[in-house]
Amino acid sequence: MCPHCRAFITTKDRVCPYCNEPVARRTVDRSNASSILGGFIPHARFVTSMILLLNGLLYLATGLYSMSTGNGNLMNLDMQTLWEFGAKLPQSILGQGQWWRLVTAGFLHGGLIHIAMNSWVLFDLGAQIEEVFGPARLIVIYFFATVGGFLTSTFFSRALSIGASAGIMGLIGAMIALGMMHRSAVGDAIRRVYVRYAIYMVIFGLLPFFSVDNAAHVGGLATGFVVARIAGLPRPVARTEQIWHFASYACLGLTALCFVKMYLAFTAIQP
Repeated sequence: MCPHCRAFITTKDRVCPYCNEPVARRTVDRSNASSILGGFIPHARFVTSMILLLNGLLYLATGLYSMSTGNGNLMNLDMQTLWEFGAKLPQSILGQGQWWRLVTAGFLHGGLIHIAMNSWVLFDLGAQIEEVFGPARLIVIYFFATVGGFLTSTFFSRALSIGASAGIMGLIGAMIALGMMHRSAVGDAIRRVYVRYAIYMVIFGLLPFFSVDNAAHVGGLATGFVVARIAGLPRPVARTEQIWHFASYACLGLTALCFVKMYLAFTAIQP
């Protein structure tokens, strides 16, 4: 992608065919802090790696707790454990004001297959979003998609719900937005591919033998699309980028606050 006009170009181009600006050969700065952890997983980027790590640590914590109570195991967690660790439940969010569940639910998983599938998709898709939109926009898109997905689910589904798929659907929505922002053959191809992915995910959620929260999927998809359209791609304007960096710090701060609230609620119900 041209750093000047943000048009899609090939890796062989040394001059952008759209804006006629010189394009330097891209190199990877191994000293950059953002590539430290991603270096252990070559395809993944730093923010994507951090989300995957947090999901994995929470799954381990919930699995061990579920085993200690005798209600579940590392393969399948029980609903009580997931609720105590911050799953989305409309009665708790609307009735008890536990709004923080809209965030914490997005980092919990109900079983080994559940987290494995979500991690597989996030590993690829998160790295793509981070490469194109940048780390700051990825954080904002993922945060709002998670909240938007579980907020939609709160009003359209009374069931307990968890999983990273709301945020992942937001990333799919962001890629659809990217395809619409670039009126070119490449943009059309990107849009068609990710529209198909979104349709497959919705159809998958309609199958009767799968317990999938389609409301969270649709809400996350729509929210991710809208946020990506507003955010656009990184621009060579310092003030604009400072805004998105500040927004990403705010999202990280709110996420940390939600986990603090979850911890306080968790300790309050312990005997």
